[in-house]
Amino acid sequence: MKKTVCIATYNGESYIEKQLQSVITQLSNGDELIISDDSSNDNTLKIARKSGFNNLIVLEGNSFYSPVLNFENALKYATGDIVFLSDQDDIWVDNKILIMSKYLRFYDLVVSDAVIINEYDKIISPSFYKIRNSGSGFIKNLYKNTYTGCCMAFNRKILVKALPFPSKIHMHDWWLGMVAEMYGTTYFCNEKLVRYRRHSSNASPNCGKSIYSTLDMIKFRYKMIKALSERYIFNK
Repeated sequence: MKKTVCIATYNGESYIEKQLQSVITQLSNGDELIISDDSSNDNTLKIARKSGFNNLIVLEGNSFYSPVLNFENALKYATGDIVFLSDQDDIWVDNKILIMSKYLRFYDLVVSDAVIINEYDKIISPSFYKIRNSGSGFIKNLYKNTYTGCCMAFNRKILVKALPFPSKIHMHDWWLGMVAEMYGTTYFCNEKLVRYRRHSSNASPNCGKSIYSTLDMIKFRYKMIKALSERYIFNK
């Protein structure tokens, strides 16, 4: 199966070289790596182009100022049978693609666990699952999202159902996870396949308690339910 890895970048020069190395060593010649850049003004794209991967697609000149729109842009160009999402500053373990591809023979969307590291590659938490109480379930994830983009992979069935993204959704991974809950099968594997980096420049710096107010959380869930309902009616 052809694999596509989608990376959304923004001023990621500090970490992206190490992440690209961890990804590219797991890709075959027929796979593709898509980088959608959102207004970087550092050396992110220069470093990416020096990665040496033949089937690299760089989408630049964008001004989304949004990780949601940036990931959507990358996904629009994905042609693989299975799609992996990647942050610019994490590190993949050596067998991530192999393990998740095996699970994707039986499930439409798969999520892995991760160890959390800091800016110096030191482990600060041994399991992201334990922090988030991660797992499948429509109601569970509507109440509290545990779908984490950098730990996700899915097939084209989910990609087609999820695109285009609705306007004003809170996060892309939450939307993809909820679409998979509606239209496919999901699985949270116990393997820790990502070294998930947390630092002051993360697009979503908090991986524990929510930083949003109760009113904000209610609004996010209302918009999610509305978007899923509209997508269901459209797909019928």
